[in-house]
Amino acid sequence: MMREEDVLEALRNIIDPDFNKDIVSLGFVKNIRILGDEVSLEIQLTTPACPVKNEFQRQAEYLVRQLPGIKKVSVQMTAAQRPFTSALQGIQSTLNTVASIIAVSSCKGGVGKSTVAGYLAQELASRGFQVGLVDADIHGPSIPTLFNMTHAEVYINDKKQLIPVERNNLKIMSFGFLLGDGPAVMRGPMVSQYVQQVLHNTDWGKLDYLFIDMPPGTGDVQLTITQSVRLSGAVIVTTPQTLSLIDVTRGILMFEKVNVPILGVIENMSYFICDHCRKKHYIFGSSGSKSLEERFGIEILAELPLLAQLTYPMDSSVGNDFIRQALDRIMMALGKSTVQQKEVPQIQFDSRKVTLAWSDGTQIQVSNRDLRLSCRCAVCINEMTGERILQEKDVRSDIVPQEVIPLGNYAVGITWNDGHASGIYPYRAIKELAGISSTP
Repeated sequence: MMREEDVLEALRNIIDPDFNKDIVSLGFVKNIRILGDEVSLEIQLTTPACPVKNEFQRQAEYLVRQLPGIKKVSVQMTAAQRPFTSALQGIQSTLNTVASIIAVSSCKGGVGKSTVAGYLAQELASRGFQVGLVDADIHGPSIPTLFNMTHAEVYINDKKQLIPVERNNLKIMSFGFLLGDGPAVMRGPMVSQYVQQVLHNTDWGKLDYLFIDMPPGTGDVQLTITQSVRLSGAVIVTTPQTLSLIDVTRGILMFEKVNVPILGVIENMSYFICDHCRKKHYIFGSSGSKSLEERFGIEILAELPLLAQLTYPMDSSVGNDFIRQALDRIMMALGKSTVQQKEVPQIQFDSRKVTLAWSDGTQIQVSNRDLRLSCRCAVCINEMTGERILQEKDVRSDIVPQEVIPLGNYAVGITWNDGHASGIYPYRAIKELAGISSTP
């Protein structure tokens, strides 16, 4: 007679690529029912748009069907229900019916953030999910132009809520719809007020996902959004150019200070492919992604090339493989962040060293001087050549941290007593350094 333990044992052969663990150990398998030669079960994933959903279902049906005496297998794929509490407590908001909110951010303009946000939202909506896109850039709203909707009319329902404009199953709201072609000339407090209205007073209905096209930068408006919305995660868009890489640091620190998980970085305009020779040309340099991963320890979700297709109005565009792959990586990162306990070490420092201790008993120590010298920020390393700018003679002997900020489960930010505050030190790099550090 077939037992539930036999079914679970078979399903242990299905490995989740993000966690590198089997789906039984991760608790994804639910509601196993055995009736004679028939088996039904549920696989509950972390996010409804999980890109490996179909593969898990196929593997589960095959593996269980191989068990002796089993003739029929039914596998239902579901996703863990997120509570609809996307606005912070005390705020009346229509976002309370949105399951997951993803901020698409950049720390400077001109990197293609709005284009990336628009394509990601459109791709996810085309997969049958309930998706919204809000353009929170008051001074320079781009979404109306990108979707060829510069003259869209916005209506108000009987609750005096803005009704989003729908296009191809995607709900869209932008301050540009309200502003028209005129300039937005207003001061900070008024800007924040309008952002709050567009975010919290739009009749989104129930959404699986909402993408926020954030205003560029890390100022008051950005903080207003992060403090009034319970963001599920943030995607940072940059380019390989030097200035963009410098500014990424500010974005990472901003999101981490308000406890928003960083899903990863998308490097836009990474390269172009020649029509004749099909060779990749890295016109801004080829080390951008490598530099980001080494410096920040966070995942590079995609390297998007320069493509003519991405300049067309989105109302006439078709799917793009690069965008599909980027979206898959984002959904996997989002699912991982919802169940993974952030393994943040306990951090202590004194006049000589920095000590990191993890819950599994691992402890490492690095001298203050060695750690300061290892900084790979744009002030300490030449972005274009990779050559070290910071020299040993430049670091004082009494160097000591003034503030240490854990950055998720991947790095730590340190402000030093020499005034240096732009360094982000991945735990992986610190562990490597500890092996050669001359800790006093």
